[in-house]
Amino acid sequence: MSEPSWRKPFGMFLILALIVIWSVLVLLASPLIERLPALVQAVVYTFLGIVWILPLKPLLSWMETGHWRKF
Repeated sequence: MSEPSWRKPFGMFLILALIVIWSVLVLLASPLIERLPALVQAVVYTFLGIVWILPLKPLLSWMETGHWRKF
């Protein structure tokens, strides 16, 4: 049996940190976003709610393999 990798717990920490940082950034941008019409706000918040997921694919790959990209 192989020794557990430190990448998985560290990767979980990075994911949580990403969520917290992204949430704070969106919170700081909310005074600007709230000036927009309601329908535009919905689109912006939907986009911001999805875009944070983009860095997860390479991070999850690194957690599993130790490489940022699969070659």
